[in-house]
This record gives sequence, C-alpha cells and structure tokens, in this order.
Amino acid sequence: METIWVFGDQLNSHLPPLSSATPTTARILMVESRAKLTSKRWHRQRAHLVVCSMRRFADELRARGFDVDYRVAPTLAEGLAAHREVFAPSRVVAMESNSFDGRALLANLGVDAVASTQFLCHYETFAEWASNRRSIKMEDFYRWQRVRLGYLMDGDEPAGGRWNFDAENRERPPKDGRSWPEPVRTPLDDVDREVLADLPDTCWGDAPDGTWATCRNEALRRLEHAVTEVLPRFGPHEDAMLTGSWHLAHTLLSPYMNLGLLLPGEVCDAVELAYRRGSIPIASAEGFIRQIIGWREYVWGRYWQWMPDYRHANELAAHRPLPPLFTGAPTKMRCVDQVIGDIGHHGYAHHIQRLMILGNLALLSGVEPLELTEWMWAGFVDGAEWVMLPNVVGMALAADGGRMATKPYAAGGAFIDKMSDYCRTCVYDRKKRTGPDACPFTTLYWDFLDRHQVRFRRNARVAQQVAAAGRLSDLEDVRARARDVLEALDAGDL
Repeated sequence: METIWVFGDQLNSHLPPLSSATPTTARILMVESRAKLTSKRWHRQRAHLVVCSMRRFADELRARGFDVDYRVAPTLAEGLAAHREVFAPSRVVAMESNSFDGRALLANLGVDAVASTQFLCHYETFAEWASNRRSIKMEDFYRWQRVRLGYLMDGDEPAGGRWNFDAENRERPPKDGRSWPEPVRTPLDDVDREVLADLPDTCWGDAPDGTWATCRNEALRRLEHAVTEVLPRFGPHEDAMLTGSWHLAHTLLSPYMNLGLLLPGEVCDAVELAYRRGSIPIASAEGFIRQIIGWREYVWGRYWQWMPDYRHANELAAHRPLPPLFTGAPTKMRCVDQVIGDIGHHGYAHHIQRLMILGNLALLSGVEPLELTEWMWAGFVDGAEWVMLPNVVGMALAADGGRMATKPYAAGGAFIDKMSDYCRTCVYDRKKRTGPDACPFTTLYWDFLDRHQVRFRRNARVAQQVAAAGRLSDLEDVRARARDVLEALDAGDL
C-alpha cells in the first residue's frame, strides 16, 4: 500500500493525491514537527490554528475509513523515517509543498510529488504567462486571470463596465460610530485545550477565543458569514483603520485558504454568486476577488520566480535589528501601539495596517528585511513564507530593487491621520517633523527621502517628494530629530 503524506497547509480532501485516494489504496501520514514548532517565536493563535487543524483533519480522514499515521516527531524527516520503518509503503507521494525548502525536502527524502491545485494559477503557468512580457504588472495578470477563469465577466467585458473599482474602495474611516459584523466564533473543546497544553513556552500572544476555525465545516460557516454579512460592507472602507474595531469589514478568510481548509475557487464562486444575486455591490465583489485571483496568486507566482535568492534581498542596505516595540516594549505612538496590541490579541492585522503602519515604520527606520519577514511570518495567523517574503521584502521594505513595487510605500503621519482615527489621541503631532513632539513617522519620512535621494530622485512616482525633501529649510533639524527618534526606537523608548 502507498502512503500519502499530507502537510499542515494542505488540509483538504479535494487536493491531490488525496482527492483520488480510497482507504483501500492508501494510508495517510501526517507529521507534527516539534522542530517546526520551536523554530520561531510563534503567536499562540497561529501555532494553535495549524496544529489543531492538523489533528482535526486526521480525525476527519479516520472517520472516512482511512488508516492515518499521525506522528509527533522531532522533525518531518524523522517522522517519515519512522513511518517507513513500521509500514514499508510501496511508495510515498505528496502534493508539492507550498514552500521552497519543503519541495527540496521531498526530493531529498525520495517522496514523489504531484502538482499542486491549491492555487488557481500554478507557478509554472504564471512563469509561462510572464515569460514573453517586457513589463510584468499585477493588474495585467489580474485581468488575464479574470478572462481565463471567468470571474465577474459579462461575455468578453468586465462586469460593471470596469476592470478595477479600487478608486471607490479608499474612503476615509467613517465617523458615525457604526458597528461592524462580529466574527463567527466556535467554543473551544478538548482538542483545543490539548493542543494549547502541547505548545512550547516560546509562544506569545493571547490564547485563542474561538475566532479562528480549525476544521473545514467551521471554515465553510465563516465563508457563508463573510458573503452574507461582511462583504456587502467591505469595499469602501477596506483601507480604513479604527481603534474601535480590529477587523472592520474584512472577511478574515486568508488563514483558511493558506491552510487548505478553503480553496480559492470555492471562495470566489460564492462571492460571484452573491454578486449576481444582487447582495454584494460590484465594487466590493471586484475588490475582494482582485485580492484573491489577482494579488494573492501574483505573490505566489513571484515567490517561485525569485526563490531562493529573494530571501536575502536588501537593496536599501537596511540592517537595523527589529525594534523592541515589536516584541513587547511599550510605545507612545498610538498607531503602532494599537496595531501591535491587536496582533497580540488576535494574531491578525489587515493589509493597510501591515503595510502602512508596521511595514512603513520598518522601511523608514531601516529594519533588516529578513527580521521583519520572520516576525510577521510567525506573528500572523495567515503567515507563510510564500506570502510574507514578497509582501515584506518587495512591497513594504522596497528591498528588492523595485521588482514587486515601482515605488517605496513610505508615508508620514498625514497618511495615517487620513486613513485612521489613531492620531486623535496620540502624544505626537503628525503635522510636525521637528521638535520633541513631532510625529516619528513624519520625521522619518523626510529623513528617509533625504537618505535615499540618489536612488529615488529619478523614480517618477516619488521624484517630486524627494526634491521637496532636499529643499526643506529645516533639513538639518529633521536629520537631528531623526537621529533622536532612531535612538529612542532602538532603546524601546519611543
């Protein structure tokens, strides 16, 4: 009998080779690696989500009649070796790993790998699409995906008459005190408690409260909730940040797609159907589907194009260690304090908080790209190397020489004030760039443009701002204030 090895981010019976297996033709191997659990300082909810989902999936397969060898082993390789010693399978087969190192591991261990169907565009298909293009842009890829997959298409034309409704999805935070759809929660049970007891002491953050589903049925329940209650309100304020809500109208579905509990096709199918029925506005439906078939799959394709060298990209020569505020030191910056606090409570922050608060601070202060990547990978419930590397190295930190983004996503306090309510109660003044109460983001923004003027002065998207930085009458004072800010940042006293 052959063995099918199922990894912890492939938890779906519809994925190959499990999709064609029967209890009489295959035995299932799942390995819970202690080395993996201790390899990073994982957020407690992240570690719990993965391990608990693995254990529940094993139980689901047993209920279907499969013989499941679920092993807790020092490493993945040792788990496989022990399985082979006991069962002597005719062969071991697995779906391609979602990580570069995972695929190398399969090859080294003599495991047969079958092509992944966990994404709507296989990385080889992406490479073929990109091969003959002088310019590779996400928007072009997204439109190709729309036509190829048929989402939000009316014949040969895009639904609503436009490909992209992003301009309608950037409204400032509402000031009416509205409530936002509360996430679905599932009461914790004995499996949850057993997993929590097994997690290493190095885990940090709050214990789970039932927000994150750990089985397919509960993930499907959250998909239904997202389509009926959340997405009708998603679009206009998807970039907004509020102290009163950590989730606003975000669907919170990314962890389930990244683990396989949900597949991107079924998620997009549900959204398309709801749009056609008139329950989700076109701007919200298009904005969400663009994130799935556009950005998510584009990031996936780029990861495989550029690995493994991409891990070490650092074009801006940024070498500052991760500041202490990322790992528990207090900060008077209201925006950073709010976002870090939300991550501690929930293991989650939405894309603008990641890019324009945490990523922006790291970019402006020159944090080592790999350190921020590792922190985000371990700290978010939807973390994975393939998604964090392009988003952190490419988008947030401009460390790849412009391969992912054509400009650095640098901003001062004005942007944060525009898109959030954080600045209202902050001790720093977002309008000031010098002085002891100047907003650190505003100070560091102008200092960043000054420090990197040679690199960015010919970049059409930021050349005007770079030139303005060079003309500041108080530039020397800005530089001095920036040195004080960075010193305080390093000391955990900002």
